[in-house]
Amino acid sequence: MDGKKSLLQEFTKGIIKENPVLRLVLGCCATLAVTTAASNAIGMGAATTFVLVCSNAVISLLRNVIPNKVRIPAFITIIAGFVTIVQMFIKAFSPALDTALGVFLPLIVVNCIILGRAEMFASKNKVLPSIIDGLGMGVGFTAAMLAMGIIRELLGAGTVFGLPVLSGFMEPIIIFLLPPGGFFVFGMLIALSGKLSKEGKAPESTGCAHCPLAASCSKIAEKEGK
Repeated sequence: MDGKKSLLQEFTKGIIKENPVLRLVLGCCATLAVTTAASNAIGMGAATTFVLVCSNAVISLLRNVIPNKVRIPAFITIIAGFVTIVQMFIKAFSPALDTALGVFLPLIVVNCIILGRAEMFASKNKVLPSIIDGLGMGVGFTAAMLAMGIIRELLGAGTVFGLPVLSGFMEPIIIFLLPPGGFFVFGMLIALSGKLSKEGKAPESTGCAHCPLAASCSKIAEKEGK
């Protein structure tokens, strides 16, 4: 039971509490660049999730074999292999998505999220927890990108997944498809994520009475008064 609970925690932590984009602020370059459309966000999120899960599994399997001095080059080589598979698959079955993602698809190789999970988790844990960790982080990454993609496409083009939604209701606000709009939506989602994770909350009580050093401070004040 404890094992299942632990695996569930590993999966859910990447969705809100340790969301790689909104809480750890990793992979921001690709996030801001490809979220002008919801379909692009799902494509990049799915590709990154696949690479995360597969690379975490292989790195965990080889964690006792890879020499410590060359672990980073080894991690990058493993990640690059899976990125190549994803890129070839997308080129073959979805050329339009490949064109939309552009250079950011091969740049998954150096995505801080994937390399960070390889270094901090997969290289130190067993295979199953590493797979669950990669899947959770991938889902969190995809969810953050999808939220940004839907908001930016809806407000900037009046569509969602290419389907007209705001047609006849309001004019599209083009700035949401531009970098300033992307940063604005990104900041709003970071604030919302912080609120949902209950971090950044103001202390419930303030003042000297609630300070653990209050007693020693009062003694110092009495000596100085004398």
